[in-house]
Amino acid sequence: MAGNSFGEIFRITTFGESHGAAIGVVIDGCPAGLELDLNFIQHELDRRKPGQSAITTQRKESDTFEILSGIFEGKTIGSPIAAIIKNEDHKPEDYTHLKEAYRPSHADFTYQAKYGIRDYRGGGRSSARETAARVIAGAIAKQLLTKEGIEVAAYVSSVGTIQLEKNYQQLDLTKTDSNIVRCPDEQTADKMIAHIQDVRAKGDTVGGIITCVIKNCPVGLGEPVFDKLHADLGKAMLSINAVHGFEYGSGFAGTRKFGSEHNDEFTQNAEKKIVTKTNNSGGIQGGISNGMDIYFNVAFKPVATLMQSQNTVNAEGEEVEIKGKGRHDPCVVPRAVPIVEAMAALVLVDHLLRTKIAKVQ
Repeated sequence: MAGNSFGEIFRITTFGESHGAAIGVVIDGCPAGLELDLNFIQHELDRRKPGQSAITTQRKESDTFEILSGIFEGKTIGSPIAAIIKNEDHKPEDYTHLKEAYRPSHADFTYQAKYGIRDYRGGGRSSARETAARVIAGAIAKQLLTKEGIEVAAYVSSVGTIQLEKNYQQLDLTKTDSNIVRCPDEQTADKMIAHIQDVRAKGDTVGGIITCVIKNCPVGLGEPVFDKLHADLGKAMLSINAVHGFEYGSGFAGTRKFGSEHNDEFTQNAEKKIVTKTNNSGGIQGGISNGMDIYFNVAFKPVATLMQSQNTVNAEGEEVEIKGKGRHDPCVVPRAVPIVEAMAALVLVDHLLRTKIAKVQ
């Protein structure tokens, strides 16, 4: 199975299955001399872990990580960093009824068709449990970005038809984690939570959108042809489980404007720095960061596992009926916020290291 690695210089490879012994990540290319805050890494994992609130899956995993290599006396030494998280609350028996059946909108059929074998326990490698390994790597990438003054912050901007009617500049993003749905607007958050609870009671699921903002990004990150910064961000986001859409800057709404409305005119600010009067470009022009805020939206589909009966077929092509069992998220977006941040941080660090000597000063 190919495709388990991401990045060019700051490169990660994740491993493990949802109900296996452990999941983990190997990070290659991290500069030497970075003093790691291990508590921050655990904090990021806690934001993603299951069982954290009444509107997430009730699978109980501490998601306590263990560093196996690449760290000495609290600092990175330039060699590969390996980390694992042991699976503690896996219940493969919840999935035995799915051994032969293909769950609608899951990876069951495609995995079986491609590889001739699949791990039916929670989806195995296709499970979103794999993203915990990405969060470890992203937390290290965030610490590198902090040294450069770069900030990455994401939040839930919609759940189903409930939309946050404010843009990121009107919000206090420090309030994102003040509620269980991770929306920095209290009134909208209450509506989102109530909606998720109602959907869950019906045995159904609902999707949503996460908005991410990157501040203080320097000019010059990204390559102008195949490795455009927004193209790499798009790939990073679309690699996350359940993601069905990505747009940056004005996105699809920009198609409804004239060029005279959409163009970002250049000017100088009080510090004699070249900036743009507007930011429809989303901080990226020609695939390269221009120093303005980078912002983008990530669309998540409704979780595919329902606590309702659905029609499908088994491996023999026979029609069967299935119903979800066990512990599942009625809406994935609250737990996906740190995953979006992690993948954004990985892209930025990788591009940053392409332009810098790979050593922390």
